[in-house]
This record gives sequence, structure tokens and C-alpha cells, in this order.
Amino acid sequence: MPATATATSHPDTRAPFYRAVGDEVEVFRAAAGRGLPVLLKGPTGCGKTRFVEAMAHEFGRELITVAGHEDLTSADLVGRFRLEGGETVWADGPLTRAVRSGGICYLDEIVEARQDTTVVIHPLADHRRELPIDRLGVSLPAAPGFQLVISYNPGYQSVLKNIKESTRQRFVAIELGFPPAEVETEVVIREAGIDRETASALVGLGNAIRGLDGAPLREAASTRMLISAASLVAEGLSLRTAVRAAVVRALSDDPDIVRALGELADAVLPVS
Repeated sequence: MPATATATSHPDTRAPFYRAVGDEVEVFRAAAGRGLPVLLKGPTGCGKTRFVEAMAHEFGRELITVAGHEDLTSADLVGRFRLEGGETVWADGPLTRAVRSGGICYLDEIVEARQDTTVVIHPLADHRRELPIDRLGVSLPAAPGFQLVISYNPGYQSVLKNIKESTRQRFVAIELGFPPAEVETEVVIREAGIDRETASALVGLGNAIRGLDGAPLREAASTRMLISAASLVAEGLSLRTAVRAAVVRALSDDPDIVRALGELADAVLPVS
């Protein structure tokens, strides 16, 4: 299955909204200044993708995003020969396009890809800064401005799905988490266009779910989920209906867990 890649350019558009909570912006800028690859670690929905979008906008670079999945191959990233009009032609993959153009290639949830896929990025992630294209018999040097960014969720991945040490040590690591309540409230207000009281209630619920001891949830309530719930409220749904749809039912299919989360929401959210 070919890689699903999205490419965006930000020459004259509004900057994607991202509120820094630590030194992540300064570290990324320094890494970009030296062409160093960056590894983003953090839970799903905490803002990793938005952070990369904001950095790409700041540097005025094209951002090419590839979602990692178990069928992702090195050919999906680098490229392959295709038949077009009866002729065999070479088609660059998303990683090769970024290398040629000097853009930012963001490999999201890289550990979901096959282990042999990550080997192809090693020459790009060290002093060589080049991409071997075996099928063309060439090694493509990275254009000025090229930067490789990968991400993964260390709390979600299993022992069998982790980043190899030989890969990890090539990257500058930035750890992102869920922002403090006041910052997350500001993000929800900004993204969904709702009032502060509602945003604050949603953030309070999110933190209550994240703080559950021994909860059998594979993922915590993410900032993305809270924004989705807030957006439903902005469209006219009641707060509890929005929470059930965007948070409670989205977090689990287990009836007991769904019921427990619903009870927690009823206890935490203000009486309407």
C-alpha cells in the first residue's frame, strides 16, 4: 500500500496556532539551523503534528507528512518505477521529494512502519545527509533546508514496536506532553471558538481522565479530543452530549469503561 503523504506550503497563509510550554521551539530552531533531525516523543493528540506545522510555517518550508503504518515500505518513502502510457518511469516518494526540495519530511508514528523501513533514513539522519536510491543507482544529497522529523508515542508502543537505538541516537529528542490547564484551556478556546467556562470544564475533565489510577485505557483524553468536544458544543450540542460523543465513546468500546467514564464526566462537568 503506497504511503499516504500530505504536502503543505506556508508562504502567505496564517501561522498554525501553537502555544509553546517549554523549550521545544528553541531546541527545534537550533536543530534546524544545523540540519539536525528531530525526534518528537509524546502521547497521541498532544500537539506534535501542530508543532511541526508551526515550525514549517516559521521557516517557510514545504511540509510533507507521512503517516506510519504496518504496510509502509522503503519504496513507499523513496519511490518506485511505474508504468505510464506504456513506458516505465520513476516516481519520487514523499521522502525523496522533501530531500530534493529542501522541505521538512515528517514521519508520524514511525514505529508503526516495518523495522526495515527505518533503515533508509539512517544516511539522512547523520553527517552524510544523503538518501541512497538503490533502484536508480544514485545517492541523493539533501538540498539546503531539508530536515527530517519523526514522532512516536512511547507510552502506547509495545516492546516489539520501539525505535532502535541505532536510529534514536541519530536524532535530537523533544518530549511533548499535555499542556498545563491554563494553556490547554487557551488552545481549546482558540481552536473551537467557545467560551472560557466551557473550555475550562472540558480541560478539567481531560485532566481527571488522565489522572485515573489503574485505568485500562490505551490512550488518555487528548487535547485533540477536547477540541472536538468543544467544536460540537459550538455547533449547538449540549456539553454532556458532546463529551459522550467526542470523548467517552471515543476512548473505549468496553461498556463498563464507557459507563465509568460517563459517571466521571457527570461528576466533573458543571450542572447545566
